[in-house]
Amino acid sequence: MLNYLGAEINYGGRVTDDKDVRLIKSILSRFINNRIMEDDYYFSESGVYRSMNCQTQEEYLDYIKGLPLNPNPEAFGLHENAEITTN
Repeated sequence: MLNYLGAEINYGGRVTDDKDVRLIKSILSRFINNRIMEDDYYFSESGVYRSMNCQTQEEYLDYIKGLPLNPNPEAFGLHENAEITTN
């Protein structure tokens, strides 16, 4: 339901190219899926971005506070070379 909401409803009305819609669906499926409920599901290869096995809200907040202030392209599922175009 969350993938449908994000890809079809939020972006579906704004994205007119069918290949862009496929890309949005693909990106969302990486971040919204059943595996994120598993401990230490990695969203990135480095393991910096992962699902956490936290017991308290404070543990989640500590993890979030420890994330990089300026995220690397891997946070968005992109190759590290994607940063070259932003410099």
